[in-house]
Amino acid sequence: MSGHSKWATIRHKKGAQDAKRGKVFSKIIKEITIAARLGGGELESNPRLRTAITKAKGANMPKDNIDRAIKKGTGELGGVDYVELTYEGYGPSGVAILIDALTDNKNRTAADVRSIFAKNGGNLGETGCVSYLFSRRGVISYDSSRYSEDQIMEAALEAGADDVEAEGESITISTSPEEFEAVLDAMTAAGYEHEMAEVSRVAETSVALDHEGTRKALRLVELLDDHDDVQEVATNLDIPDDFDPDD
Repeated sequence: MSGHSKWATIRHKKGAQDAKRGKVFSKIIKEITIAARLGGGELESNPRLRTAITKAKGANMPKDNIDRAIKKGTGELGGVDYVELTYEGYGPSGVAILIDALTDNKNRTAADVRSIFAKNGGNLGETGCVSYLFSRRGVISYDSSRYSEDQIMEAALEAGADDVEAEGESITISTSPEEFEAVLDAMTAAGYEHEMAEVSRVAETSVALDHEGTRKALRLVELLDDHDDVQEVATNLDIPDDFDPDD
């Protein structure tokens, strides 16, 4: 869990900056659109849509943007027809990388992802080469300067969370995908404001590298995450607590 929560923290901070340029919004809008297309526009019957809207609210996306994305998905408004794709590969030193993408041009996205791997010490793999290392988990993080681990632990376990881990500046709750919403709602009702909340892929085991190896692997992960068609990048890289990506 530690590698994921550290990467999630880095991505969250970067995402706050990217949101100013609209990059985070565009990714979330895609997710809302396809969730509404596949499951309909009613929140009560579409858990994927509820999760996407939770992420949108966490990024301070205006309600009008959310409503338009839903309507594009349900066909009330015209929009792009996105296709869901998953890519698997290896980074420097064999770090596993799993990518979820939404695209309107499969050939373009595949070529771009392959090029990013090749130029940064990695290689795109076959379907199934690393996906078995990951499972979907609900992840909710809190600022450790605002709340103590004991506070979050007590409230989270009472709400039905599976685990709580304090690491660096964050306290991270782990839940099953099915319990994610209930736990998040209970924590919010109890007055705890989260930094990040999402259902994402988490590695079952992790790989630790030296400082330079970590930097190279994380550089590849960040470049993939920056691609407009990429929704999520998961890795089994165990990022040390003392690692500073800005050094």
